[in-house]
Amino acid sequence: MRKTVWLVLAFLIFPIFLEAADKIRVSISSVDIAFLTGGVALKKGFFKEEGLDAELIRMNANVSITALATGDTDYTLIFGSVVRAAMRGLPVRVVAGFMDGSTHTLISRPEFKTVKDLKGRTLGISSFGATADVAARMMIKHYGIDPEKEMKIIALGPDRARFAALKEEVVDVAVISPPADAEGKKLGFNVLARAYELFSFPFIGLGANVKKIKEKPDEVKRAIKALIKANRYIRQNRDGAIQVLAEFSRSGKENATASYDSSWKVFNLDGSIPEDGLRLVIDQAKQALKIDREVSASEVSDITPLREAQKELGIKGR
Repeated sequence: MRKTVWLVLAFLIFPIFLEAADKIRVSISSVDIAFLTGGVALKKGFFKEEGLDAELIRMNANVSITALATGDTDYTLIFGSVVRAAMRGLPVRVVAGFMDGSTHTLISRPEFKTVKDLKGRTLGISSFGATADVAARMMIKHYGIDPEKEMKIIALGPDRARFAALKEEVVDVAVISPPADAEGKKLGFNVLARAYELFSFPFIGLGANVKKIKEKPDEVKRAIKALIKANRYIRQNRDGAIQVLAEFSRSGKENATASYDSSWKVFNLDGSIPEDGLRLVIDQAKQALKIDREVSASEVSDITPLREAQKELGIKGR
């Protein structure tokens, strides 16, 4: 009888000592390989391990920034848009990076064998100023062509629309993301360049409101830890990562495999933001926003919570 009473009391008292998980809302732009870090952190329980009850919400980049600045969401996994918003004076910062390069690829019709063959040709992008547009121009410039002066650029919307325009010969080359590159190769198109093979350009990271960073640094740190764990899972568990991607993107295992195999190298292991890559993002944003003044890294980023997260995980940051 006494034992029963103690068991009853234990069940009644124990919940008092359990802390409820902190609810957080994290915006993403799409459910594909680019945002796999968030998908893995959610589906493999890394957010829960850090005491976070996370919700991933799909939003366009401009809506994500507005929601982040107003506090309607807690975090975003987009990177470049946060940098540009901070440079415009909004109270947001990037606090970690999870992809050191863009997954974007230049894919052309069969008759074009190199990027240099594209001079005077037509390029299909998503929208002007978007990461896909920036990545495409940077890849083309890398090979000595000025896309602004020596190419015609057309905004076509999502990957499927760009791919269709390529097949219908509306454009000569398009910038696309996996797995469309693998699909294009099957149809005889040429993959001319992959952005991450040419330059460091942080693509996906964690953005937060300045108020959040100041008032809830522990929560920010735990969110970063969960996402670093997710990246390590992606790098070290191919089959598991592909399975999560297939479920997350609802694209089927074949497409998920193609996406993973063409992109896994850009997921870093420590959440660091490469200095040269951040400077490149800042310089591109200065050009787009027509800003002439010098912009420091501290104006757009705050890596204090990242250093704390790395320390707790036993990681030496770059």
